Amino acid sequence: MIIGVGIDVAEVDRFRASLERTPGLADRLFVERELLLPGGERRGIASLAARFAAKEALAKALGAPAGLHWTDAEVYVEDSGQPRLRVRGTVAARAAELGVRGWHVSLSHDAGIASAVVIAEG
Repeated sequence: MIIGVGIDVAEVDRFRASLERTPGLADRLFVERELLLPGGERRGIASLAARFAAKEALAKALGAPAGLHWTDAEVYVEDSGQPRLRVRGTVAARAAELGVRGWHVSLSHDAGIASAVVIAEG
């Protein structure tokens, strides 16, 4: 059963400007594993914008309650290339409240726009 669906888009250049303008913003939005590629290189801005869109979409799928912490949701990619969500803390608590047992996430970026869809499944 679908409990919630969220979608979000982020303009890549605007997201880049926000990160440049606000020191420490990336650390407030992402856990370290999201910021780095498997080899330790910094992840590209379009990929980060898509991950941010996924976190916004996740919040929408949960009803956009106040008090969710950005770093309580982590976007990661399986070896197969499929994106996944790992939740803890405030996000896990809200998901449990709603009866969420699983997540589906899709990320995309093209032509300066990053997007994500999240489905919360019960």
